[in-house]
Amino acid sequence: MEEPRWLSPSEDRAWRAWRRMHTALPAQLAQDLWKDSRLSDPDFEVLSTLSEATDHRRRLSELAAKMLWSRSRLSHHVTRMQARGLVTRDEDPTDGRGSFVTLTPHGFEILRAAAVHHLSSVRRHLIDLLSEDELDVLATIAERVVDRLDSARAATGEGAPR
Repeated sequence: MEEPRWLSPSEDRAWRAWRRMHTALPAQLAQDLWKDSRLSDPDFEVLSTLSEATDHRRRLSELAAKMLWSRSRLSHHVTRMQARGLVTRDEDPTDGRGSFVTLTPHGFEILRAAAVHHLSSVRRHLIDLLSEDELDVLATIAERVVDRLDSARAATGEGAPR
């Protein structure tokens, strides 16, 4: 068996810092989001992803793929969001197995109000801590990693978890 290629001290420092940030930053953003708007992070993700669509509507399967969620997880979450009047779900008239999820006007207003607070939290906990050069480096790194992961997923035919 080949000896693992252990991390150097600088690689280990970067990896551990990223792991800690990967845990701490989303937790803080989710806490702030809930405190300010009573939306969970998954609620905000669904609403904001729907808001990006021209008609604020997406097929459930496409929405799940875009968010890297399983269709089952999204379906259950959408049911809870429907009960709160944030989204609607309609059967696809051309495919009885599929459905569309649509952002309601109420959901859009909730998202708009939450986005102001969320943006403030993102700025306070990340953006305003970095220089323009550091933001460019962060974006470059994140894009490179995501591009590699997307390419690997496409090459294996894997999408979102089922």
